[in-house]
Amino acid sequence: MIYQKTMLNVAIIGFGLSGRYLQAPFFLANKNFNLKTIASSQDITAVYPSVQAAKDLDEILTDESIDLVSIASPNATHFDYTKRALLANKHVLVEKPFTATSVEAEELIALAKKQQKVLSVFQNRRFDSDFLTVKKLIDSQVLGEIATFEINFERFKPNLNPKKWKEVIGPASGIIYDLGSHIIDQSICLFGNPVSFSGKVFTERENSAIDDAFHINLDYGTFQVVLRSSLLVEKEGPRYIIRGSKGSFYKYGIDVQEDHLKAGLMPLMQGFGIESIENQGVLNEIKIETEVGNWMPLFQNLYEAIAEGKELLIKPEEALEQIRIIEGVKGS
Repeated sequence: MIYQKTMLNVAIIGFGLSGRYLQAPFFLANKNFNLKTIASSQDITAVYPSVQAAKDLDEILTDESIDLVSIASPNATHFDYTKRALLANKHVLVEKPFTATSVEAEELIALAKKQQKVLSVFQNRRFDSDFLTVKKLIDSQVLGEIATFEINFERFKPNLNPKKWKEVIGPASGIIYDLGSHIIDQSICLFGNPVSFSGKVFTERENSAIDDAFHINLDYGTFQVVLRSSLLVEKEGPRYIIRGSKGSFYKYGIDVQEDHLKAGLMPLMQGFGIESIENQGVLNEIKIETEVGNWMPLFQNLYEAIAEGKELLIKPEEALEQIRIIEGVKGS
């Protein structure tokens, strides 16, 4: 079903990192959206005075003018909130991780098709500066036949997260759902579904109840993808390492959009998404200019999928495969 509307009314449920910094600024900057409502216990009008406040998801779902609901609430709520939004005939963008289980993901995909609603997952790191650079190199085949592809998502956070829900064992808890969902998705985006996979989650921090590190191997037949993450890496190594028949590529640093948004630099402003030249990747000892990070194509594509019937860039079926991999690794 195609919406014959020039502007879509949007509501966000949740006003944490994702809702406040990673999503709201892009909805506000894109003329195809009207960010009408945010549901949160916090005072959202002090930050976004043009946006209405709602007390909960129910208030949003009873507003017939809302076209799209973005679920930016804690992981354990994603399945229930997405299901309720779809049943209320809303299009849905849900923050990663999509769901806690593949059974839940399959149910939501089937429901979205039944309701004839667009359902997508907020895999924003497909549009990071470093990943866009890597994708360009892979597509160009400048490295020849790929032998190994590594992604390391490392941080130094030895203390437990002050957001207590992130440190409690429950649905979609742990670093593999939090950070793993990003880099598993990046591999699926580049290479499709692996032939097979293996891996393990670990608990490294003192007094941690959840897994806070992992190592995953994705087998693509002719090459291997290695994904690692830990919260006890004081000095980060390369974020991406690609080894091919014609050379190697190393890339340090991470996309700067999140830091820019927290500092008040908004999408479409000059300098937004441009990282320091110090973090440029190296291909066979030659520095490679980093692409500009820009999450806006995710939002624009979401509008086009709803209003014009165009194909989604981030399909829920891809997120389903990601959840299957996470389940398999956690169960091993």
